[in-house]
Amino acid sequence: MPDLSDKKALVTGAAGGIGRAIAERLQACGADVAAADHPSALQNASFNPDRTIPGDLTDTDYADSLPQRAVDMLGSLDILVNNAGVMRRGNITQASDEDFDVSVKVNIEAPFRLCRSAIPLMESNGGAIVNIASCWGIHPGPDHPLYIMSKAALASLTQCLGRDHAHQGIRVNAVCPNEVDTAMLRTGFAIRGLEVDTAIDNLNASVPLGRIAEPADIADVVAFLASDESRYMCGALLEVNGGKPVA
Repeated sequence: MPDLSDKKALVTGAAGGIGRAIAERLQACGADVAAADHPSALQNASFNPDRTIPGDLTDTDYADSLPQRAVDMLGSLDILVNNAGVMRRGNITQASDEDFDVSVKVNIEAPFRLCRSAIPLMESNGGAIVNIASCWGIHPGPDHPLYIMSKAALASLTQCLGRDHAHQGIRVNAVCPNEVDTAMLRTGFAIRGLEVDTAIDNLNASVPLGRIAEPADIADVVAFLASDESRYMCGALLEVNGGKPVA
């Protein structure tokens, strides 16, 4: 297990399936974690209230202030995990202006603002930023143009920042999952009128390793990228897909 003893971390979207797994994994590795998410989501999570920063990432003031608020809470900031994300489905003719605005604000603008605010707080001692992008942002699939566009932008931002801030000891990398067994995935199947367990079984059968990812599979890679075990990695886009290509 990576050693994150005495490290201070901020995780966005921390109450969701992947976000909660990330926060719990970082804590298990010794990090002190500030959990950021929408107030209604944090109410149903088991985080220490003294370690939560509720708010809405579409609020630019909230996004801009999160890293400093984490420093005020934790004493410093060594790790930022930009995990929060939204997926608006359907082809471009089905996409509304609201779908576009939310996708850009949460998946692109919020990580931009958080990185911009966090890097000056990290530059004296170095740090690690881990973005949760997507295989779909590297290898576009069908009928998700807003999600693909926004995750591609996050992947490119990761590569750019990884180069630009390596000299400061700040390593910026991304995890790029394919399908992960979360409430978001299952809700998407239900909305489309599919029997959820059957749909999951069909997905599992499409993966060379035999199953889609669990949140813990993603969290373990995040912990690795946040730790000194990945000390020579900058601007990497790690696909965590069980061997399954985007189709």
